[in-house]
Amino acid sequence: MYKVVLDTNVYISALLRGRKPEIILRLSSAPFKRYNLYTSQAILKELDRVLREKFLWPAASRELETRRISDWADVVKPTKSISAIPNDESDNRILECAVKAKADFIVSGDSHLLNLKEYEGIRVITPAQFLKHLEKASGKN
Repeated sequence: MYKVVLDTNVYISALLRGRKPEIILRLSSAPFKRYNLYTSQAILKELDRVLREKFLWPAASRELETRRISDWADVVKPTKSISAIPNDESDNRILECAVKAKADFIVSGDSHLLNLKEYEGIRVITPAQFLKHLEKASGKN
């Protein structure tokens, strides 16, 4: 089963807009589980911050969603500091989590990460590309 780290923007899109990011998030949980989801405290804190500052979500709603994600995901503690993307420190936290998890994929809509295409053997792809990859892997074309 694939090991996957979702960027904060994928979580935000899943929670606010649905569509492909919501499908991806649901596929990380029973009974739909198609891959193993990994996250870190830094990613969960960033998600909480964005929901609070940009979308004015109340504390109870933010806590509910971050708890749900941490229940579905394996929360890892990165030990390696990465500075591959100088323009956005939060993107480096995604890379740190993916490296610690030995992830196969990072799923993101962020151009800084997508421009990498790959980092230490971890493919960086869009939500649409990831869904196509899952379909292909399951034999549904």
